[in-house]
Amino acid sequence: MICTRRSISIILLHLVAIATALPPLVRVAQEDVRFGVRLFQEVLQDHKEGNLGFSPYGASSALNILQFGTAGETMEQIRKVMNYGLHERAVYASLRKLREEISQVQTVSEEPKSVHVADGLFVQRDLTLTPGFLQRFQSTFRRHVTQVNFTDPSQAKDILNQWVENQTEGMIKDLLGSNSIPPLTRLVLLSAVHFHGAWKLPFPEKATHQRPFYRMDGSQVQVSMMANTGKYNYSEFLTPNGEDYDVIELPYEGGELSMLIAAPYEKEVPLSTITNILTPELIQEWKETMKPVTRFLVLPKFSLLSEVDLKAPLERLGVKNMFSAETADFSRLSGKNSHFS
Repeated sequence: MICTRRSISIILLHLVAIATALPPLVRVAQEDVRFGVRLFQEVLQDHKEGNLGFSPYGASSALNILQFGTAGETMEQIRKVMNYGLHERAVYASLRKLREEISQVQTVSEEPKSVHVADGLFVQRDLTLTPGFLQRFQSTFRRHVTQVNFTDPSQAKDILNQWVENQTEGMIKDLLGSNSIPPLTRLVLLSAVHFHGAWKLPFPEKATHQRPFYRMDGSQVQVSMMANTGKYNYSEFLTPNGEDYDVIELPYEGGELSMLIAAPYEKEVPLSTITNILTPELIQEWKETMKPVTRFLVLPKFSLLSEVDLKAPLERLGVKNMFSAETADFSRLSGKNSHFS
């Protein structure tokens, strides 16, 4: 399998299978994946050109925190898009357990954790949060609220950027630019997901060479590509329109995590033929169908830095009220009129 496609789209999902889990936890995990796929497809509508790296986990985590502080139609819109169908207390408990399961994933037992998730809530010093929201936030996400002086945007930016840098072990620096925090800001919610893993089947350095990579306009460019021959889980599939594509699984050390790569067989076929039909059930079908096969795998070496505005994608999914000063209801958060942007 030689992946020389015209663009790269990466979606980072938390597919958690817990054999002994209680039904509410399974429900929350499954619906988080479903929401992640839907949001990813909406984000792609705004990023049809070029490469995209995106983790829906941060968005689902943020919405779960926000629904603790919403009421009325604002809360109902968030609950509808998350679709847990559970009592609020069951959602709290399941989210807490799910975060514990994700955070306990390791590459090998002697190594540090390969997945680290963190949520930070930063509020203006004179903003009083309701006791109920504080209790729900702290018990579910195991985090304390940090007070910040947002009337000094430069200082606030530095504090938030340092938090992100610390939580991602220095991988994300200067997330927020100089104009990212308006002086009237009263609350900022940050979600960080840091993953560090080693391939179970490493790519030999000596096998990395320049090979053609096909752009979306049909042209090609020579890029550095990794190569390896090994036994991978692999299978071939057809889209509903009859387009051939194949899926291969690249495991990380420890066996708990892996990367799934799906690519059209013909280089002229766009990745959208796959992303448009993506569902949790299809991903599960991939995993159940794949068999160990010896393959020659070639992948481009790449790094992705994507900036994604989630306002329009979330509004298209039905989450609208929280972005409007006229309709947002965060009365369970602080009792004051607030909206998100």
